[in-house]
Amino acid sequence: MTTLTLKRPDVRGALVGLVVGLVVVAVLPAVPGIGSGLSLRTLTVSAIYSLAAAGVGVLYGRLGLVSIMQVGLVAVGGWVNLRIYHATHLPFEVVMLLAALVTAVIGTLVGLPALRLSGLSLAIATLMVAGALEVLVTYAGFPNGGDGYLGRVSGGTLAVIMPRPGLGESDAAFFRYVGVVVVIVFAVLRWLLMVRPGRTWAAIRQGEAGAVSLGINTVAHRLFALAVTSFVTGIAGALLAATSGILDPASFKAQQSVLLFATVLIGGTFSLFGAVIGGLFFYAVPQLLNAAGLNGNLVFVVLGLGLVQAITTAQAGIAGQLGGLWRRLSRPRRPRADDAPPAGPTSAPTSRDPAAPDSSGTEVTA
Repeated sequence: MTTLTLKRPDVRGALVGLVVGLVVVAVLPAVPGIGSGLSLRTLTVSAIYSLAAAGVGVLYGRLGLVSIMQVGLVAVGGWVNLRIYHATHLPFEVVMLLAALVTAVIGTLVGLPALRLSGLSLAIATLMVAGALEVLVTYAGFPNGGDGYLGRVSGGTLAVIMPRPGLGESDAAFFRYVGVVVVIVFAVLRWLLMVRPGRTWAAIRQGEAGAVSLGINTVAHRLFALAVTSFVTGIAGALLAATSGILDPASFKAQQSVLLFATVLIGGTFSLFGAVIGGLFFYAVPQLLNAAGLNGNLVFVVLGLGLVQAITTAQAGIAGQLGGLWRRLSRPRRPRADDAPPAGPTSAPTSRDPAAPDSSGTEVTA
């Protein structure tokens, strides 16, 4: 049985990341310029999509599974959240967990036939699933307080907006609410990656035949990974529904799943910080382009160039590059040959100087 102690560098790194994340969540709304208005709402949605990006990163970075249906699962989480709320009016936290559980079941059942696939075949299969979910959501629409199974209003009745949770009614409070949820989910995912499930997933990625020879049930562990990542994605859908209280099917097209996968590759699939970067690229960069008076679709050009750079020269993504830079800066600097003081009669001790220490540090006395 493995124990997690502070002596382990990965445990210390996880704790540092936890503290930094909570500080950023608490301080960012007070920063002038980006801590209010559209900027803060953009950062809130980017943080929500970082949860879906984390699911993509865990599946690909730890298991080598290419899942391109994550935005469709976000839609599932949002749909179930709105339907349960309008039917029961339970507290948001309860509704969010129920929506995440339903999304985990659906994500596992949908991914079950694809477990025998890998690589490009799995990518195409999951993309077809994303397309099917887009069609279903477009046909059914999102619940908005109406009657019936679909919960849609009709006959000129006004739609009912789901209120935000009581702890996050204002934009700043809702950002902090989302940030705390993201930090908690990331902490649980980091813990899973450090203990037995994470090591088993890594062994499967190294080689399925080798993992089977070690007695690992690869199907069961893949199903567990699908359930965990779908649960996390369901939480993202619930938070997205709470952002405005209503959702639009146009926001969950299948091509968005491709875009999300590309942003995760650019941000980095081997760390949760890469998921944060991926969430920013996925949602904040198009908003930034629009704010600059450019077409937001230029994000495909930006991400295309970034994807080529990530695949060819930086497979660990931006997060991996930043981690490498931090390790180089924090490493003790080795003295170079040209750093040695110049030799000379006034700077170097000689045997003629009776007070100078010898090579062993012992002072020579007359």
